[in-house]
Amino acid sequence: MLGAAASPAFASVYVKYYNKDSTKHVFDATCSGSKYKVEFNASTTGAATIQGSSPCVVKHAGGEITLKGDEKIEIKDGVIKIVG
Repeated sequence: MLGAAASPAFASVYVKYYNKDSTKHVFDATCSGSKYKVEFNASTTGAATIQGSSPCVVKHAGGEITLKGDEKIEIKDGVIKIVG
């Protein structure tokens, strides 16, 4: 009898964004005690994935914000705001 192969579970936090700034932003994120970087391209809408387990605390120009996944965010002057 063959046993089922174990596969690792990959957790991530996925967000849709609109970066109103003309510069790309790279923010530090901490997810379940592990540190990551998250990038948002300049002057565009898109999606970003943080490769850590939810929730993730992201440091930005306005302080810190907690992202759990599937949020819609807006970035203006380096500040992240949840819009949906």
